[in-house]
Amino acid sequence: MKPKVYVTRRIPEIGLKILREHCEVVYRDELPPPARDELLKAVEDVNAVYCTLNETIDKELIDRAKSLKVVGTMSVGVDHIDVEYATKKGIYIVYTPGVLTETVADHTWALLLAVARRIVEADSYVRKGEWKIPFAPTMMLGHDVYGKVLGIIGLGRIGQAVARRAKGFNMRILYYDVVRREALEKELGVEYAPLERLLMESDYVSIHVPLTPETRGLIGEKELRLMKRTAILVNTSRGPVVDQKALFRALKEGWIAGAGLDVFEKEPIDPNDPLLRLENVVVTPHIGSASHDTRNKMAELTAMGIVKVLKGEVPENLLNPEVINVRPLSMVKMI
Repeated sequence: MKPKVYVTRRIPEIGLKILREHCEVVYRDELPPPARDELLKAVEDVNAVYCTLNETIDKELIDRAKSLKVVGTMSVGVDHIDVEYATKKGIYIVYTPGVLTETVADHTWALLLAVARRIVEADSYVRKGEWKIPFAPTMMLGHDVYGKVLGIIGLGRIGQAVARRAKGFNMRILYYDVVRREALEKELGVEYAPLERLLMESDYVSIHVPLTPETRGLIGEKELRLMKRTAILVNTSRGPVVDQKALFRALKEGWIAGAGLDVFEKEPIDPNDPLLRLENVVVTPHIGSASHDTRNKMAELTAMGIVKVLKGEVPENLLNPEVINVRPLSMVKMI
């Protein structure tokens, strides 16, 4: 009998093909995530769950899924999974590190440039027929990027990729991380700075940290008030890292000049949220990794990780290798 895998929502075909070659697949071919009750019922008799960051894999779900051996999440973030409890119960977790790095870095720069040069605002200005004068010396003035100071909060894979792109703009690069990375300082030409100094000196601040209890609310009123009035904040990490109400005030009252946001405290953001009425913020719907190539790679890596665990093999994208001591792969193998 083939192992049974529940796929929580619509995914690229390449992931489905891999799973169907080896498993019985229960596929929920829908764009929105399942309701909690639906999710809890669906996992009761499955051996694997293929999920995204919108499905909470917590103690309640793990206890409900009596036959569960592996969870594959099509994400690099894992704050939606109780990894500690899953490991304790012998459940393998696979995720998608690395494959989305360059794509998210590209999107970070798209947001940074869009805010700095008022691209979205200018596009709307033209489309609404408000452009009446061929050229005006003071029209739609934005902010230079070349030669400015970029502050990167979190120098992981994506933070490093953002830094490499900044070199082409001849920027001075500061970074803050809980771990100082001296080897990378030499390789990338970046300078370590405490968070307060980074915020005070940077013209652009880009956030690249995972969501943890320590990073939740990392950027609040105090931190925003430290930034230059001409500074721009970009967040492509996780929404709750930034206090959204404080950010609204900062943008409305001019503590900072602008923001580019791909993530929000609650997603989807309420269309009536006052943040969306501000012209100095550019927003996108959590699409940092949304390119054809990258989403296909993410789907493939997630599916292959699940299949390898069920084959009794160690996948390259195993998040919790210590689980092997709790439940050896010989006890997990089903293919």
